Amino acid sequence: MKNILALFFVCLFHFSVMAQKDSNAEQKVVANQVEALRIAMIDANAEKLKELTSAQLSYGHSGGHIENQEEFIQKIVSRKSDFVTIELQDQTISISENIAIVRHKLYAHTNDNGVEKVIQLGVMLVWQKHKKNWLLIARQAFKLPTSEKH
Repeated sequence: MKNILALFFVCLFHFSVMAQKDSNAEQKVVANQVEALRIAMIDANAEKLKELTSAQLSYGHSGGHIENQEEFIQKIVSRKSDFVTIELQDQTISISENIAIVRHKLYAHTNDNGVEKVIQLGVMLVWQKHKKNWLLIARQAFKLPTSEKH
């Protein structure tokens, strides 16, 4: 009986370690998608932005405005929302099955229609795994408390 119980705990430990490795690997994949999105936004790359986002995208701004995938991409590509730089800090990634929640602080320099601004926001991204690809399905930005600003 002790041998069976010991075997059970060894198997349980093994599966726990394997699940953790899978989770860490998926977190790296999602982190790579976030980085690809950051670069595509700076480069105003419509093809890459469409590839990274869901057709059902809900892209929320800190002021309350919400865009769909087409509006989000058009605003970036037209340079109405022109990100010169984007820096992400304090990023966390939590994965549950086929959903990943990413939180970070976003610090950016923009040049929207010739008006330069510094943006400092908190952001929550929701990614969903479709087949083997992680797609952004939702984004919500919020104003950071004064004490958390860069």
